[in-house]
Amino acid sequence: MAHAKPSGAEIIKAASQGLRGPLGAELGAEVVKGGLSEAAYTLLKFHGTYEQFDRDTATARKQAREDKEWSFMVRVRASAGRLTAAQWLALDDLAEDFADGTLRITSRQGVQFHGILRENLRASVAAINATLLTTLAACGDVVRNVITSPAPRRDALHARLEAEARRLSDALLPKSRAHHEIFLGEEAASAPEEEPLYGPTYLPRKFKIALIHPDDNSADVLANDLGFIMHPHGWIVTVGGGMGMTHNKPATFPRLADPVALIGPDEVLEVAEAVVRLSRDHGDRSDRKHARLKYVLAERGVEWARTRLSEDLGRELRPAPPLPRLSIPDHLGWHPQGDGRWWLGLHIPSGRVAGRLRVALREVIERFGVNPIATPGQDLLLADVAKEDRAALEAALRANQVALPEAFTPIARQMMACVALPTCGQALAEGERVRQPILAQLEAELGRLGLLEERISLRVTGCPNGCARPYQGDIGVVGRAPGLYTVFVGGDFAGTRLSFPLADKVPLEAIGATLAPLLAAWTARRAAGEGFGDFAARLGPEDCRALAGGALAA
Repeated sequence: MAHAKPSGAEIIKAASQGLRGPLGAELGAEVVKGGLSEAAYTLLKFHGTYEQFDRDTATARKQAREDKEWSFMVRVRASAGRLTAAQWLALDDLAEDFADGTLRITSRQGVQFHGILRENLRASVAAINATLLTTLAACGDVVRNVITSPAPRRDALHARLEAEARRLSDALLPKSRAHHEIFLGEEAASAPEEEPLYGPTYLPRKFKIALIHPDDNSADVLANDLGFIMHPHGWIVTVGGGMGMTHNKPATFPRLADPVALIGPDEVLEVAEAVVRLSRDHGDRSDRKHARLKYVLAERGVEWARTRLSEDLGRELRPAPPLPRLSIPDHLGWHPQGDGRWWLGLHIPSGRVAGRLRVALREVIERFGVNPIATPGQDLLLADVAKEDRAALEAALRANQVALPEAFTPIARQMMACVALPTCGQALAEGERVRQPILAQLEAELGRLGLLEERISLRVTGCPNGCARPYQGDIGVVGRAPGLYTVFVGGDFAGTRLSFPLADKVPLEAIGATLAPLLAAWTARRAAGEGFGDFAARLGPEDCRALAGGALAA
């Protein structure tokens, strides 16, 4: 796809000398007012970090003629969410030494730090690298952290998912040594390295990959640019998913991936590279809001994509069979691994590990040597627990007042919320900080209707970019403006159908009341076993909006 005028980010990437640009000079310079240059801000993403400022204090500081409170979010790339006990303990030390005293589990099975100051940025990234983890390509226009089922079941199926996720994650990293020069002290190269997969300007936009088995779609495979679904004869390849959109811009939209091909069991990496090249060569490089692979698929179609991929691979790809039924199991609580050991799944509200929870996790990971696994739902699994340690581990958590999964309602256990304010520059409204009030409203309505034990997925974001995947699942709440949200319904719990907007500009305090009539109708009129999102989809947007409209008018 030819474009006469590349976007500003494309110009910066083209001139970056392999993701270097002004980073070395600016990070080594004395901190001055105003933050980093646009070029440095853009290129830092590829190295796993965003420059941010505290939006809570920005206005007052501006009025006082003071600079914003600048800091950095640093994201750890953890393939398949797997961490060792030693790695977690090292990351916990970093949270205390350099960040704001918290860690955060992401919706892509990574770990984020917030509040890292510029003078500590290099040391933080180097310390992460010393744990045999990396921040490279955790952000930016490259393949991000590759995700899969978090379940540490010791069987061939789960071993294959984890192995493929790790293999893809390693193979699809950028070849540039800029990261090692800037953050790890490696001697500078005489010339930029070749990027045989990405090319000199990398991808038009971020690129996300997930691998799943149909019985565990906790990774929401259809929300990804590229997905691999296990099949008896290999893998179903899905292409063109993505959650982001912009309010009032109908040309932007969330989209579920299309099944494009059926491939053999050992073709995952070469097909992944071909799909990355498809994005590289055909994505829109003039408009970043139109740059994701999902728009290429939406405009050109599955047959076109399969033909281009077949040409790239030099063999004809088979069409994909119909998608199998996907489901999402509950990974929380105690589960046998199949090797005589157990895992304990802990619900981590909004993924935020702080306070007594952080202390407790350090204690049990250090004492029992268990290995943490980040889930795509922002939760944490403690794996490899010896049978004889179960009671003592649980007692240690309780002693630190850590709520175990049974303390949460089903809707709370399934809830996700993005960070949003005060750090995210994209946020239009609160996310993580209004998680509890939104949950309380819905729990009150569900309790009144006798529905508290129903399994409902609830996802909250502070903007329409969709980091918590709000357009899948039963209920999505998306920031519209300060204190106002768009409410979505009609997706499904398994992540195979997009939701539709129910009501726009809903005040925070009215979210529960807006959904109440629809929840009541579900109670009275649902079919046997019909989930809330399924019921809303069957009812249809017009009838659902009529019910919600009455509540808003009242």
